[in-house]
Amino acid sequence: MNILKFVLVYFCCLLSLGVHSGTWALDSASQGPHLKIHGNLQAKDERALVEVIEDIGAQHLKIHGNLQAKDERALIEAIEDINAQRLQSARDKLQQLVTSNPKFKLAQLIYADLLQARTRIITGFGTYPDAPKEILADLIDEARVRLAHYWSPPELERIPASFIHMDPVYKYGLLVDLTRYRLYVVKNGSDHPRVVADYYISMGKKGAVKHKKGDQRTPVGVYHITSQLQANRLPDLYGSGALPINYPNEWDKRLAKTGYGIWLHGTPSNTFARAPRASDGCVALSNINFTDLTKFVQVSRTPVVITNQAKWLQPEAWAQQQTQFKQLIENWRKDWQGLDSDRYLAHYSSEFQGPKKDYSAWVKHKKRVNSTKSYIRVALSDISLFHYPDAPKMFVATFRQTYESSNHNSRSTKRQYWQRESDGRWRIIYEGPA
Repeated sequence: MNILKFVLVYFCCLLSLGVHSGTWALDSASQGPHLKIHGNLQAKDERALVEVIEDIGAQHLKIHGNLQAKDERALIEAIEDINAQRLQSARDKLQQLVTSNPKFKLAQLIYADLLQARTRIITGFGTYPDAPKEILADLIDEARVRLAHYWSPPELERIPASFIHMDPVYKYGLLVDLTRYRLYVVKNGSDHPRVVADYYISMGKKGAVKHKKGDQRTPVGVYHITSQLQANRLPDLYGSGALPINYPNEWDKRLAKTGYGIWLHGTPSNTFARAPRASDGCVALSNINFTDLTKFVQVSRTPVVITNQAKWLQPEAWAQQQTQFKQLIENWRKDWQGLDSDRYLAHYSSEFQGPKKDYSAWVKHKKRVNSTKSYIRVALSDISLFHYPDAPKMFVATFRQTYESSNHNSRSTKRQYWQRESDGRWRIIYEGPA
């Protein structure tokens, strides 16, 4: 058997974690490294997988490698060496990686597999009889999600669908895809936003969609960074620092969700990265990645979208949705200025609930206030618009509002939640200070 069988079986172990139940070992006595395969693989499936590995391989890394954090990129490059049959190069890279970063347990595991394959049959990925099963399972999960992202990343020309619009004051936004266990840094641009960096993350032990305090789930929604906490103010659990977000937000509170203290943060000093599901609800990154992330963050100016599964759009489709939703906000602004209370209030849902007023009280209040005005002028700035994750019929708008009228002037920051209702129209279901 040739060395491609080594690649084949090891990638089956890494990616499928159970596709192949045979065993393998390197035979150093033959001409070049050589593999003994025990078990059955259908020739058709073998050829198909080898073709995929050969076709994607180095070209994929060339395109997407610049988005990978340094240590993860080194690990992926070593796996690419395995892919390309350069086993000695893979061993050298992994040796350098585990020497420079001995806390990177997944790299240690793959390196140990390569070393042991020289002398004995390996029955799968990370086969160590004395290893704690929970730790090994965590490392296998980490390998699975890292490689799943590598083999099937979002296309670089696509745009996160949640990011409808950000005014220039917002330089970057963060997108957390909990299905991919990935955080994407989205740079605002004059034409459209684009992903400029991405990091592996760990989420809540019990998965996504937080409902109550202590449920060990990560919330899904649109949030923003409220502060930055330095490592010297925190327990070691949080590593190189923390970025708290405003969970529960206005919509969470309306849904009676409870809990607090949801942060983006680092990892304890005795480890490099945590398992995919290891936190009590926070989003955890390696300390190296967290430190790198902070260069993109502005407190109160960095939106954070946390979603179960991110959706991506081609630039043309993204531009169409941006035009549609910006026009909704502009129509609301114009109708408010127009002093036609019926047209203005038609933008509000009968299910509207503000911080203090339901729909009925809101209608009475606005009609009374507007009746005292001879003119109203409203200017909006610092606008951001986001689709609400896992809620295709909702978006959230945040903006600075300058209000002038015949008897009152004010400046404020406002947030609105819009919902598409059964008649197809978008209406405001919540409005209040941000």
